[in-house]
Amino acid sequence: MSDIDIPSLPPELEWDIPELAPLARTATLLLNVPDTPGEPTPADSSIGGPLLWPADEPWPYCDLPNHDAAWPHKSPPDHPVPTVAAVQLYAHDVPELPFPEGTDVLQIIWCALLHEEPDEYAPLPRMYWRNAERVRAAGVLDDVPAPAEGEYDEDFVPTPRRVRPTKAREYPNQDLPREITDAIWPRVEALEARHDTYYTEWCALQTKVGGYPAWCQPPNWPDCEKSHRMEHLLSVTGEEDMMMGDCGGMYFFVCPECTTGTEMPYAFRYDCH
Repeated sequence: MSDIDIPSLPPELEWDIPELAPLARTATLLLNVPDTPGEPTPADSSIGGPLLWPADEPWPYCDLPNHDAAWPHKSPPDHPVPTVAAVQLYAHDVPELPFPEGTDVLQIIWCALLHEEPDEYAPLPRMYWRNAERVRAAGVLDDVPAPAEGEYDEDFVPTPRRVRPTKAREYPNQDLPREITDAIWPRVEALEARHDTYYTEWCALQTKVGGYPAWCQPPNWPDCEKSHRMEHLLSVTGEEDMMMGDCGGMYFFVCPECTTGTEMPYAFRYDCH
């Protein structure tokens, strides 16, 4: 995939619209590393690359019965399907992640088929926090099964690539409170016209850690089982050579307050245009 530039914000944005200043957040964009020879390895932070997976831990399969059929197939598989690697991030590359004590690798996998769930019509992800030294000492799985034809939807299989973590300032799009939106909108439109930009681009659309979800649909923040509002951990978006339905995104949330050992409650949301 091609490199993606840092979002360009109007330089006078907070001067013209000071109401946005207290809402600004710093996100870490997981940009592409262009012209890098070779595929990512388990030692790399990557999107869609191989994971540092323990050899004594079987690679997960999805055995849920409610898979949707992947186009152009007419019917879904009638057997468990291998999950695919989505994200791997090391603490030395993205230290701002809330790693549970004793861990330094975040991994996300998902079943690359849509599921007819009550709340989300989406791939189903799983999240893991690991200690890289312990995994290497015990052995790394080197025979990872790949889904066969009909066992995945290409809209949800990211092209493997290394990442270049890059800081960017951003602002909420659909999380902007209505009363603020109403008050600032004439000034937003003036900036849009002056800089040939759109306010939705002020919330980074790229795959990123932290910041705000770049919602396509109305915000849908999850709560944990103890009713704490969960924090936005990261987003994986349709910028990854995936359509994700219609240039959508998978948004991941965690509750650090409820972490027990290496287990941190997580949830996800999926939306598209």
